[in-house]
Amino acid sequence: MLWSTAGLVTSLALAALAFARSRASGGFYDADVYGMTPAIHRRYGAISLVFAALFAGTLAVRAEGALFWILAGAVLFDLFYLTSYLRGAHEDDV
Repeated sequence: MLWSTAGLVTSLALAALAFARSRASGGFYDADVYGMTPAIHRRYGAISLVFAALFAGTLAVRAEGALFWILAGAVLFDLFYLTSYLRGAHEDDV
């Protein structure tokens, strides 16, 4: 139950980050070099909401068996998004 809750909170946080980033046009590296356009950020946000719904479902029915695969997919997805996002995010600090 702890991992379902952690996955739900993490997925919702990533969705919020992705939707917030979709409102900005991004810098040169973010948008032009790495292709992280607002539409891509919105897609990542939508997929994060799907993961959040899956985690909420595991909480509702107490399906601990399926939790491992959902958690593994969510962690890989989160890492992929954060590394894609962070490659271009340093330009915002300059």
